Amino acid sequence: MGLRVAVVGATGNVGREILTILEERLFPADEVIALASRRSVGVEVSYGDKTLKVKDLETFDFSGVDLVLMSAGGAVSKEWAPRIGAAGAVVIDNSSAWRMDPRVPLIVPEVNPDAVHGYDKLNIIANPNCSTAQLVVALKPLHDRAKIKRVVVATYQSVSGAGRDAMDELFNQTKKLYVNDEMVKEHFTKQIAFNVIPHIDVFMEDGYTKEEWKMMVETKKILDPSIKLTATCVRVPVFVGHSEAVNIEFENPISAEEAQEILREAPGIMLVDRREDEGYITPVEAVGEFATFVSRVREDATVENGLSLWCVSDNLRKGAALNAVQIAELMLNKGLFKRLQAA
Repeated sequence: MGLRVAVVGATGNVGREILTILEERLFPADEVIALASRRSVGVEVSYGDKTLKVKDLETFDFSGVDLVLMSAGGAVSKEWAPRIGAAGAVVIDNSSAWRMDPRVPLIVPEVNPDAVHGYDKLNIIANPNCSTAQLVVALKPLHDRAKIKRVVVATYQSVSGAGRDAMDELFNQTKKLYVNDEMVKEHFTKQIAFNVIPHIDVFMEDGYTKEEWKMMVETKKILDPSIKLTATCVRVPVFVGHSEAVNIEFENPISAEEAQEILREAPGIMLVDRREDEGYITPVEAVGEFATFVSRVREDATVENGLSLWCVSDNLRKGAALNAVQIAELMLNKGLFKRLQAA
């Protein structure tokens, strides 16, 4: 017996990726329903060899649905996730709306799988920020070995993290610059083509952006509240794939060689770390992959027990859609879907 699954936000970048990954990973769904706002009703989306017609979220009856994978933004999630959860379905939400709610588990399956048991307070599970997800996958095995005190991270985040319109803006600006046409700036605060922008989400009173704040508080909730983290989040002219330059200070000694051995065996990690030309991963190679890639592992001589590394992942996959599907698989493996329990 399979599950009845709905994907909310099925026409967006992440929604389409969720449908692809459900099929790729052979998730046991008897039925998959594509949902979105009224303006997208009738739009066709792919689910493996099948074509699904998008239905209206506003009028859809969620009774009998077991699982809802939601990627439709915080406002939609705030309104709909509690209603869907009250109807009996488990909601795995990709927005930031529920991540820091103490009643809602924030899950990365390779890091804190047991926290999933707390889902039944609201029937909602939160998916972390795209940059947090790949970071904690890399930090977890190192933290288990030598206990992390402090992390300094600079992110290089692709435009797909800001949606399809943002990808179009990079494409269109690049074309216009080549032909010396007037450049239109709509989605980003500054030109994104051939540029980098140290500004993602809104500014907060302390000078950090909300994206940077998310990385700090989400890492604490998922991994360890004692870890101190500071981030600088930067949007770069890359279509897909987030990269991070990570500096880590540990309580206990750990060498680069030890770290490499640990990461080589860690779940969800692919270590590509040869100290030669092309002996590292860039976003281009990470696109379409499930793994979080780690390269450039080396000791930091400026602090006691310090390491630096480079971390890359497909932000539409591990940073969003893949992690959501992995949470659903985790629930399945733990026997947490009520209809399957009854059967």
